[in-house]
Amino acid sequence: MPQSPERQEPPAAGSPAKGRTQLTSYQWKSGIAAWLGWLFDGLDMHLYTIVAAPFIATLIQASSPTDAMVKEKSSWIQAAFLIGWALGGGFFGRLGDKLGRSRALCLTILTYALFTGLSAVAQTWWQLLIFRFLAALGIGGEWAVGSSLLSETWPKHWRAWIAAVLQTGVNMGVLLATLTTYLMAGMGERYVFLVGILPALLVFWIRRHVPEPEEWASAKAKAGRDMPGISDLFRGSVRRTTILVILVCATSLTAWWAFMFWHLQHLRSLPDISGWAPKEINQLASKAFAIVIGASIVGNFFAAWLARRVGYRRSIALMCLGFFVAMTFTYSVPRDSGALLRLIPCVGFFSGVFGLFTMYLPPLFPILLRTTGAGFCYNIGRIFAAAGTVVFGLLSPVGDLRTTLLYVSFLFIPAMLVALLLPDLRDEPAPAAA
Repeated sequence: MPQSPERQEPPAAGSPAKGRTQLTSYQWKSGIAAWLGWLFDGLDMHLYTIVAAPFIATLIQASSPTDAMVKEKSSWIQAAFLIGWALGGGFFGRLGDKLGRSRALCLTILTYALFTGLSAVAQTWWQLLIFRFLAALGIGGEWAVGSSLLSETWPKHWRAWIAAVLQTGVNMGVLLATLTTYLMAGMGERYVFLVGILPALLVFWIRRHVPEPEEWASAKAKAGRDMPGISDLFRGSVRRTTILVILVCATSLTAWWAFMFWHLQHLRSLPDISGWAPKEINQLASKAFAIVIGASIVGNFFAAWLARRVGYRRSIALMCLGFFVAMTFTYSVPRDSGALLRLIPCVGFFSGVFGLFTMYLPPLFPILLRTTGAGFCYNIGRIFAAAGTVVFGLLSPVGDLRTTLLYVSFLFIPAMLVALLLPDLRDEPAPAAA
């Protein structure tokens, strides 16, 4: 592990800076570290999603990426990935509370970079499943650690905008994944995973320049060995919040990940592109993915604007409602590839709701339960998403992924209703000018 960071200045938690020029060097460095961590998170997460069908077809020697066996194996691999994500959120979230945000952030990045790169050497579908599961441990942990790092170091009245910018890091990483797969469309799918090793280089910079937040360090010193455990999430006043957050995350993430995984395979199976060359179909999938993520970036900032005006819980509920309307309209009737390319940006736009969770969830929990609580509650939803990916995929009629996408959209209804029961956390007002 690279050397410990140099504490060049005290990292004042939640400094009430009124503008960018008043931010400290530490705040900028922690922000850059978290944003880059999320950027590479998005890259390593979606390199597989885009090339899943043709790569698995190669591994199982299927006749076509639309073969029923490809659909089945890819469902299990994606389920393993989501389960790994959930477990990683809990495991690294716990390490973030015990070892510190900066140290845990480095470990998460090293984990997902290493095992994404190793996916390139998979020779069977079950080997790929193992590598994706292990990579997901780091990806899931990075979310909780990075969000807690920023919630403890950046001005609290900027919380919604920080959430939008941080989520945009993931979106930019996904766009980088689409660019990678687009440019490498004529090469073997396995080679794109080698790009996923690059994030490991970020760890050296983080360990040298990003010390632990003062808020965490003070709480850790006071607690000594008397650290709260995961079971404390289900005790006292914290229990209600824990249960509500799990319900919202479980329902919304199941629907979102079903869309993210199945909409590309649905697109690849449409009759109007059946005569296209494999390279052209791969490039169409990359284009569709880029369109969704581009709309997501706009949605991030719309959600932040909404949260500043009506609060987080109402914003989450409204965005879930928009999600439901967009998905049901898009997949209510059969459409050709051109029509889908015009409609899927609406679905991507409302994914800005997930940016709100970034800064909303950590402050709901006590300091020494912050990464544990945010990581566990947000990522445990991926266990349900994993089950949903398999169940909805296997129960849908062969070749009819449109109905799968239509059915899962209804999960946004309970997500919307439960969101209205969450605590009404709002950003603090900006400090008055001197």
